Amino acid sequence: MFVLAGTAGLAGCAMRPPLPPAPMGRPMPAIDPAFFDMYGPIDDDRFPVPEVDIGQIDPTYLRRVVRYDRPELAGTVVVDPANRFLYLVQDGGRAIRYGVGVGREGFAWAGNATIRRKAEWPTWTPPSQMIRRQPELAEWAAGMPGGLDNPLGARALYLYQGDRDTLYRIHGTNEPWSIGSAVSSGCIRLINQDIIDLYRRVPTGTRVVVLRA
Repeated sequence: MFVLAGTAGLAGCAMRPPLPPAPMGRPMPAIDPAFFDMYGPIDDDRFPVPEVDIGQIDPTYLRRVVRYDRPELAGTVVVDPANRFLYLVQDGGRAIRYGVGVGREGFAWAGNATIRRKAEWPTWTPPSQMIRRQPELAEWAAGMPGGLDNPLGARALYLYQGDRDTLYRIHGTNEPWSIGSAVSSGCIRLINQDIIDLYRRVPTGTRVVVLRA
């Protein structure tokens, strides 16, 4: 029921012009104070992760436990690009829900996969077609080392079908205000605090279901 399509542009995953903060025209719902701790600074990682200005993010997309009615087994990761959510299924009809950002590439792939590789502060290598569009990225043709400025963020999960790399990634972002949005490029990205949390919870071999967008 799932299809593999449009993966040629996925390898670079994310590099795009900076986005402005979220528009201030509409009021945001009240924010639970617990979120300020959840998205506070992380000082004991390889690179210190700064706190997130959650006032720039719709609270709908902040991490929480929700009811989950789909049939996937506990431990499965389910990505819903259309609604900008990622679920880690739990026992008892519940799931941990994370808000995500997507790009064109995030809508290009749907299907079942397995997390075959995990990386902390991954290297980002722009594909050749991205360098042709943005020649200034040529300095990173051999790879941008991990760090706070790296567009893959603090962690990356690499999805495979058997031995075939789908080129689809679930990764962090250095632009947390993009969560809940669809911007010019990228796979599926989470706030760095969220991808660190998810990374700790899912081992290699975890089943991933990416829904059609």
